[in-house]
Amino acid sequence: MASRKLIKLLVFELLEFTAFCVPTLVIMEQFAVASSTTRRPPDKTHYWLIVSCSIAYVASVSLLIWVPVKVLLYKKRHLYQKIKGWRPVMMMCVVLTTLPSFSFSIAVTEVQKNINGSTDVLPDMLPDLPVSLVLTCLIVVDIIEKLRIYPLRGRQKSNEDRHIHTTNLQQIRTVTCEAKQNEENSTRPQPANRTHLSRPLGGATGNSSPELEGPQEPTFEWGILRTLSQQDVRAEIFLGSFLLWADTIEMVRVAGHPRVYKSGWVYAVYIFSYISLLRMMFTPRNPLLNSLAILLQDLPFIFVRLSLIIVLGTITPVLGLFKNVLVTLSYVYFNFLTRFRMFSTFERSF
Repeated sequence: MASRKLIKLLVFELLEFTAFCVPTLVIMEQFAVASSTTRRPPDKTHYWLIVSCSIAYVASVSLLIWVPVKVLLYKKRHLYQKIKGWRPVMMMCVVLTTLPSFSFSIAVTEVQKNINGSTDVLPDMLPDLPVSLVLTCLIVVDIIEKLRIYPLRGRQKSNEDRHIHTTNLQQIRTVTCEAKQNEENSTRPQPANRTHLSRPLGGATGNSSPELEGPQEPTFEWGILRTLSQQDVRAEIFLGSFLLWADTIEMVRVAGHPRVYKSGWVYAVYIFSYISLLRMMFTPRNPLLNSLAILLQDLPFIFVRLSLIIVLGTITPVLGLFKNVLVTLSYVYFNFLTRFRMFSTFERSF
């Protein structure tokens, strides 16, 4: 059993360390190629100087920051348990890997423009590999950090399976309370409502909130439908991690458009895309994560996308702008405006 845990630990640590080192090396190597080929004649010494500096940087931050922090988190479990709301590993990746990668991605085009004095020498489209590599490595580390607490073998119970005992207990207590209430008030019939008050587990009636009944969800107990309806939280981690950063991925890909990276708009795109990645440092269940998503991603992206559409045309999808506007307005309305008197009346459709 210990050997399996050790193998799992080694595989996770190796993947995280690879995702921590590779993006910086690849981006800086491309910067070295761009810087050396723009010289006449091409200078190999300049190329190897930049490559050696990138290797030295990765080795330094790995030995001085990455490895000590990892050892400290593994050896001192009581210190790791005191860390609440943020993830040290993700912070190191975002600050020490993503920031230099984005910086040198911009520097690749700037070096070519400054040396040649024109944007004609720039390619029609920037290569997609650097951007995809940086974001993929971040997502891989995010998945590993979320998957670390789960076993990789065996069947993992879904949320419904984990809460089935609690749900049954709540139903038993609710039925008992309703039976007693019906016996006491048998002479007063009550109409059936689609909206009713939910009772707490302890039987207390204070601070009750309306419980809405929506469409009934199907359940499958046998056959091929039961197989297709299986849900595992470990598989959902992979899906959720990629969907979480779809908006940022689309924004960074806009920087590869020639009308963007040949102008000053590339700075705004990369800066606000990096700011949106700062959310990754916080834990997935942090109560502040929804507010940070609005402040760090959706609200800044509204101004960036709207400005790009006005100045350069629809080089960024209008659907992305609609998503940012709708998410921001819905968050403000349901979390703040509904507290006022004119929006506080509880209503239901049918």
